[in-house]
Amino acid sequence: MSRLLQSPITVLVASCLLFFLTMYLLLRSLPLGTAMAAAEPIPADDDPSWKFHNPDIDQWVSQIHAERDALAVREQELKDWEARLRAESHEISLVTQAVTRTQAEFDRRVLRFNDQQKDNVKKQLKVISDMSPDGAATMLNEMPDDEVARLLYALKPDVSGPILDSMSKLGGESARRAAALTERIKDVLPAPPTNNLSANAGL
Repeated sequence: MSRLLQSPITVLVASCLLFFLTMYLLLRSLPLGTAMAAAEPIPADDDPSWKFHNPDIDQWVSQIHAERDALAVREQELKDWEARLRAESHEISLVTQAVTRTQAEFDRRVLRFNDQQKDNVKKQLKVISDMSPDGAATMLNEMPDDEVARLLYALKPDVSGPILDSMSKLGGESARRAAALTERIKDVLPAPPTNNLSANAGL
């Protein structure tokens, strides 16, 4: 019996029983509400995870918002520029078309002296200058209007005037043609400076 009491296992078991018995008595002697009140709860506001605040983050967020707003403004400006360029491009296109039409109409209407006609026209002018106004009028009545207009433009006024007068005296269609040729002469462009077709150039 003495040996059993001195055994380590017996001592361990007795110690555990004594510990649990003591805890039981203490808990029974202390009211549950008092124990819970003694342990004051930790406010959530005191928790660092809720209270953490970094000013740098606020600054970064503000910068991001400012950059986003700036990008939105820039995007709108680019859209405005695109719309303006589109409108100006359309306007330029309209002007270009108008200029092209005007140039085509001008090219169709005006008469020019070209290098291929130079020698031939010079010979014709020489022949017409040596003819009488009536003879020149009869000959010119057989030629196309544009060619006659070039020749009358290149002739000296004191030569072309009597020829047109003779054509108008023929009456009928010849008179109307003389009037039309008088207007058509206005559409003849001056000969190039190196071309000696014009009367003013010394023909």
